[in-house]
Amino acid sequence: MDGLFDIYNIIFLVLAVAIFLRLRSVLGRRTGNERPPVDYRARETGDAAVASGDNVVTLPGARGDGPAAPATAEDAAERLAKVAPEGSTLNEQLRAVIAADPSFDPDGFVGGARAAYEMIVTAFAAGDRKTLKSLLSKEVFDSFAAAIGEREARGEKTESTFVGIDKAEIVDATLKGATAQITIRFRSELISLTRSKDGEIVDGDPNKVVEVIDVWTFAREVTSRDPNWKLVATESAE
Repeated sequence: MDGLFDIYNIIFLVLAVAIFLRLRSVLGRRTGNERPPVDYRARETGDAAVASGDNVVTLPGARGDGPAAPATAEDAAERLAKVAPEGSTLNEQLRAVIAADPSFDPDGFVGGARAAYEMIVTAFAAGDRKTLKSLLSKEVFDSFAAAIGEREARGEKTESTFVGIDKAEIVDATLKGATAQITIRFRSELISLTRSKDGEIVDGDPNKVVEVIDVWTFAREVTSRDPNWKLVATESAE
């Protein structure tokens, strides 16, 4: 029995480590060396400090693990080739961001942004203000929270099934002082409906998959030790 007990302990330990590493790769993490959150959030977005980083998505290219090794010209060219052709305006814009933050990986950033997009869309449908506040700038959060409040005041509930993201691509990048802004165009598929307080469907179709195109802009101060990007602008596209 002791041998069997030890085997189960090992299996549970391996599973626990695997789950921890998976969560750590998606959720934000802090190293203890970050500046107080108010330093950059209050200045750039006017947001209050977030008490916990558990729901903060750390997009690749904004690591809080200390200074990154300078990227070689070959490394930078390889990174850019995956998302922007040589000589394009977007290529030049991303070069400026990489020059300010050598750890920034455009291709990896898109992967992280996809996770953030799904998390935000799901949280909005569920009315999860706590998760939204940790991912959005103050202005965007206020807008989302107002929409949720209006929905709640009517007694309505939204049901949303995230089918998947067909495509996500960087369409613009700017560096304003020490603040980098990356704009991504998402094409996703959702099943979404809204029910009244009586349970009747007032919007949407539970049997219809709808294509949604959103253009979202994320921002971060590249000189900050805080690794987290925030959603600072949203718009829908046809």
